Amino acid sequence: MTIQEAIQEYDNFRQRERQTDSLQAIDNKLLHRIGEVADALGLECYVVGGYVRDIILERPSKDIDVVVVSPHETSPGIKLAQALAKDLGRGAHVSVFRNFGTAQLKWHEHEVEFVGARRESYHRESRKPIVEDGTLDDDLHRRDFTINALAVCLNEAKFGHFIDLFDGLLDLEDGIIATPLDPDITFSDDPLRMLRCIRFATQLRFEIEEETAEALKRNAERIKIISQERIIDELNKIMMTPTPSIGFIELSRSGLLPIILPEVAALEGVETRNGRAHKDNFYHTLEVLDNVCQTAEASLWLRWAALLHDIGKPRSKKWDNQAGWTFHNHNYIGQKMVAPLFRRMKLPMDERMTYVEKLVGLHMRPIAIADDVVTDSAVRRLLFEAGEDIDDLMRLCEADITSKNREKKQRFLQNFQLVREKLVDLQARDNYRTWHNPISGEEIMETFGLQPCREIGLLKQAVKDAIWDSVIPNDHDSAFQFMLQRASEMGLKPRSL
Repeated sequence: MTIQEAIQEYDNFRQRERQTDSLQAIDNKLLHRIGEVADALGLECYVVGGYVRDIILERPSKDIDVVVVSPHETSPGIKLAQALAKDLGRGAHVSVFRNFGTAQLKWHEHEVEFVGARRESYHRESRKPIVEDGTLDDDLHRRDFTINALAVCLNEAKFGHFIDLFDGLLDLEDGIIATPLDPDITFSDDPLRMLRCIRFATQLRFEIEEETAEALKRNAERIKIISQERIIDELNKIMMTPTPSIGFIELSRSGLLPIILPEVAALEGVETRNGRAHKDNFYHTLEVLDNVCQTAEASLWLRWAALLHDIGKPRSKKWDNQAGWTFHNHNYIGQKMVAPLFRRMKLPMDERMTYVEKLVGLHMRPIAIADDVVTDSAVRRLLFEAGEDIDDLMRLCEADITSKNREKKQRFLQNFQLVREKLVDLQARDNYRTWHNPISGEEIMETFGLQPCREIGLLKQAVKDAIWDSVIPNDHDSAFQFMLQRASEMGLKPRSL
């Protein structure tokens, strides 16, 4: 079968007109140049994997993987990459990784990875394979999924010849993720493939084939040999999809989620007492996460804040005979759980972590304001505490309104709009995004001749409350006079007196 015939078969199945010419995409100048240089060197070469898959699916793809076959050459991929760079001339840059027998060529917007055809075998204790030279068939057999085991010849004599040993094209047509070989062997050999399986299902909105899904469950414990860095890379790719809930539901079904993110897995389930049940906080969390992802401004870290916003609920859950199930202070409990989770997962322990902490800790505040009279004082306090992250906090809180009661949901959203209007007004008038207390602890100590003590904190808090509650203007002179008055009530006298 040629690539033209493969694309046509896919088209016929979908029964729709193509929006782009996939043959033209595969038949580009760079791929012809690769084939020409390979012919001159007497090498057989194929573009394989994700590039072929994405061309057929009409997904944008710039990264190209090329497998080079030569039974008599050592590191044929490196040889072809270096020769191609010389042929392309200025603008082509090659990085060689001799320990792995691979090379990467960058040319304009393209990145091309070259590797010799190989076969692999594994020890159970490690996902690092024993690699040997092999044939194209060997190389395709080691691929993770049938949709990634597609190849197209680049040599001139067979340019565009399509190779599909495992019916990957049919799986593309059916929207199926399946392994070329026994899924138990595939996942046990390299457990990272389990996360890749779920990631591809999420990105492509494909179904995981039944036997492959069962193998995920049987091999879930094997994920423990994978480094946190590799795990978080796949999780972040799931998080950045339009509908990450697909991936987290599959992670839960497979048994991987309790191993990777037990704090999120603990949200799942409903407990009933005296006929009263709480909502399933896991599925609520996924709904919030998907809601957040509908906005173009949803950064990776806003998505993490959405995923973790309720992780304090299992630890705060209590039964009250009058109120039913309660989750008091779950936001503050969850905020304290963020740093240990980030540390364990090898996520960044910098301003990105503190951003997630802040949003988890504050996510109930706009809801509390919107459920009451929206006062300047309450909004001013919120604006100060959220600072530059106020817009993201509001997005998270609006996404958190998942009530099935339409009237209740509409009331909250209308009140959120009032909160937003007051935020805009206060920012324009007071610039509270960058607010700092006009009275510092050092000034208090200097004024009253104090050493560090409890009274300093009380005076600073009193000044802050007075400004936020509009008792005094937001300027130093007013704040200083208020401080003197409050200090006098506390029995403190300035040193000059």
